[in-house]
Amino acid sequence: MKQETLPTEVILTNPHKSLGNFQLDWTPQPGNYLDLAGQTYTVLERRHRYQLKSGRYCLQKIDLYVQSAQRPTEKTFIDGRWVIGDANCRYNARSELIRCAVNPDGPCDGCHFYAKF
Repeated sequence: MKQETLPTEVILTNPHKSLGNFQLDWTPQPGNYLDLAGQTYTVLERRHRYQLKSGRYCLQKIDLYVQSAQRPTEKTFIDGRWVIGDANCRYNARSELIRCAVNPDGPCDGCHFYAKF
């Protein structure tokens, strides 16, 4: 069975510019990482664009708003999802987008703010 591809425009948030239109065979969610032309981006927001055809709205394309990022080496699986950093630290944000408030760039290992629950 042939998998459908979604027309997707990838937009860099800062500076605001389009990185191009792509046909993706998966639907990136906010917090996912996307690799394009040797660069890694974090998906911040996803917007759907619809078009009215024959009295029905059809998905026309998806806009992905991204920022340049490095894939984190430290991840913890908690409550059915992956979060950045060590989720045992009281300062961990338990987020796919940010590690913590006191050391957002990490790493958790050797951080002098590390405080275990």
